[in-house]
Amino acid sequence: MAFSPRAMVQGTAAQVQSLPAPLGGWNARDSLANMEPTDAVTLINMFPTVSNLTMRGGYTKHATGLDGKVQTLMVYNNGNNSKMFAVTSAGKIYDVTSGGAVGAPVVTGLTNGIWEYVNITTAGGSYIMAVNGADSALLYDGATWTNPAITNVTSSTLCNITLFKNRLWFIEQYTLKAWYLPTSSIGGAAQYIDMSSIAKFGGHLVDLDTWTIDAGYGVDDNLAFITSIGETIVYRGTDPASAATWSLIGVWKLGSPVGNRCMLKWAGDLLILTYDGLMPMAASLQSSRLDPRVALSDKIQGAITAATTAYGGNHASVGWQVVYTAKNNAVWINIPVADGQQQQYVMNTITKSWCQFIGWAAYCWEIYQDDPYFGSDGYVAKAWNDNYTDYTSNITTQTLQAFNYFGSRGVKKYFTRARPSIFTNGDPTIGVGMNIDFDTSDTTAPVTFTGSTYGVWDGLTSTWDVAIWGADLAIQNTWLGIIGIGYCGGLQMKTASSGLQIQWASTDVVYQTGWAGV
Repeated sequence: MAFSPRAMVQGTAAQVQSLPAPLGGWNARDSLANMEPTDAVTLINMFPTVSNLTMRGGYTKHATGLDGKVQTLMVYNNGNNSKMFAVTSAGKIYDVTSGGAVGAPVVTGLTNGIWEYVNITTAGGSYIMAVNGADSALLYDGATWTNPAITNVTSSTLCNITLFKNRLWFIEQYTLKAWYLPTSSIGGAAQYIDMSSIAKFGGHLVDLDTWTIDAGYGVDDNLAFITSIGETIVYRGTDPASAATWSLIGVWKLGSPVGNRCMLKWAGDLLILTYDGLMPMAASLQSSRLDPRVALSDKIQGAITAATTAYGGNHASVGWQVVYTAKNNAVWINIPVADGQQQQYVMNTITKSWCQFIGWAAYCWEIYQDDPYFGSDGYVAKAWNDNYTDYTSNITTQTLQAFNYFGSRGVKKYFTRARPSIFTNGDPTIGVGMNIDFDTSDTTAPVTFTGSTYGVWDGLTSTWDVAIWGADLAIQNTWLGIIGIGYCGGLQMKTASSGLQIQWASTDVVYQTGWAGV
């Protein structure tokens, strides 16, 4: 016997419940039936802040006309003189400081575009030193690119670099050797440390960076290496040739690193991207192997595992990167899904809530003058700006909130209307639907659809209640028709807009209850 919605809800009164926007962020760890109501099953291009969900900013093309895919961005800093360079897959370096259509490359004939670099200042000036494990090391002095005079080692075998205690350190590709130069030097006789007797699981060194417990200079400053097997080797001291001033602090086992750009200094800690997730270095002091639950990415571990399984391995050398921008209070992992389809898993550093960004086709990232830039196919883009347009395209968002029983487990509900509270400076297109009983399919696509199963918000044809909020944002909230019958529901919302700011605070939902067990 079939039941109509009318028969099911006869005799019941309509109820209204307000659902806050899912500020807990994206949850790709817990079961659909066991999520906090503040979480989201899907959260795309909406960034969770302390008070609302805010649509991410857009991007503009900063520099165009580059030959090949931009795989490295390098920033040169010397006082108030700052420059940015882009290295492409065609083996060319371009000066992209001024933006616009680039001129002739400043360096050609390189093997690839995947380089690691640092800035160093000595008595002779300020420099960029860069290595890639295939070409001779490069040195930039503010005007000219040359090859540094490094002896004792072939500089083309050096694949990664950092600066520790004013001394340049390198990794020799596919070995367990770390090389270093004299202090305050950009050349000279390199010496090495062989970690073959320390790394008991073998493999080779992948990345290195500095790490300090107190987030400043002091006796606890450390130099950390990670191997391809996931062993993290930490040293402390000043002169590696002196046993009195140099010592091994410890060796800890993590998951294997993902990519050659797997380390990031953040908030006094060192983050390492591994197959176990994004791990804080300080937590590695707690045991011989990190507990995956201490990972900053623990709440999206399901997505991390799926991504590293699908796009790790032989593909991990290009595209994987951990990025931090203080301006946006965000850390993200760049995911090289496919050419033109890169994604970012983004964490709010204040709330530790995650979301997912799509639409930024990034092979690499760099922070230049406090703004994030990415390298793409033939161009360099400035990202997360306030024009809220992806170059010339709309920004689309999609959110599916955690499934909610609305206080009545075992009782079916008939969902009829929803009223999102959106703060915006225009009339975005918004579609709302109610997913029922753990169905995660897309019930609102496309957002321009005007059928009877969900409501579409169209400012050209709707009448809005208007209340000014902030400097230039107004509240848009109108009732939209939805249909759903089930024990629990997850509110789904999609938006599409160009040039508009969107902030989502909450949603009112109208439903009626039927008899238990119906």
